[in-house]
Amino acid sequence: MYDTEMTHTTLNCKGRLLSLEQPLVMGILNVTPDSFYDGGRYAGVDAALFQASAMLEEGAAILDIGGMSSRPGAEILSSEMELQRVLPVVEAIVQRFPEAVLSIDTIHSKTAKVCVEAGAAIVNDISGGRLDGEMFQMVAELDVPYVLMHMKGVPGNMQGQAVYEDVAAEVLDFFIEGIGRLRALGVKDILLDPGFGFGKTVAHNFRLLNNLHAFQITGCPLLAGISRKSMIWKTLKITPEAALNGTTALHVVALQQGARILRVHDVRPAVETIRLWETLMANN
Repeated sequence: MYDTEMTHTTLNCKGRLLSLEQPLVMGILNVTPDSFYDGGRYAGVDAALFQASAMLEEGAAILDIGGMSSRPGAEILSSEMELQRVLPVVEAIVQRFPEAVLSIDTIHSKTAKVCVEAGAAIVNDISGGRLDGEMFQMVAELDVPYVLMHMKGVPGNMQGQAVYEDVAAEVLDFFIEGIGRLRALGVKDILLDPGFGFGKTVAHNFRLLNNLHAFQITGCPLLAGISRKSMIWKTLKITPEAALNGTTALHVVALQQGARILRVHDVRPAVETIRLWETLMANN
């Protein structure tokens, strides 16, 4: 296990402190018709509430609500279209489960603002602030934790951008630059997501996973989003639907490499993985 003593261990989510002393699970709630694994399953308030209830019961500490698919080839949605999908879901979950910590998965500062004002407490931006020049300033004004993710290009062309001399070093450089800008604006809580599958080949993804611990030098906690992704199902020559076992195997590696949040489609298996890993570490 890698030393995490220098890593920031709390997130201030609009006055509610989340401890990262033990790794947490972020449940994925896609309210999109076209996500790569669960597209269309939760694209309505009732279905989203049902899934939110199930994930919270299974132990999710955070629910990450997204209204735009980021699968390879997906088109960028306008903030207006995105809000039509996500705002009713955010409002409904806040009303039904006021204790839930919600994250809004968006590249748009307007969507972030409206959803945080409606009750979301974390902004998760796959573009790392590159696609909306007002995002960093907005996060600073909203005073909420921000997930800084690395992606080359945009979902529509990102897989054609997967060229690196040293993928881990380049992602680290991206993080250092982004953290510097965010800190200058006063953003306190920053999570780092290396963006598995976002403008990376399968080999790049495994190299990043092998070097995940290196990003701890920043002092920011690490989020691993590898659930059912192509690095698993392409390697095993299966489908995303059959990739839960592979996801669990790589979650163990991510925890060993210092990940403090696992962003997942399947909450209970991830919670069980963390519990077993923690027991193993406690009996070292």
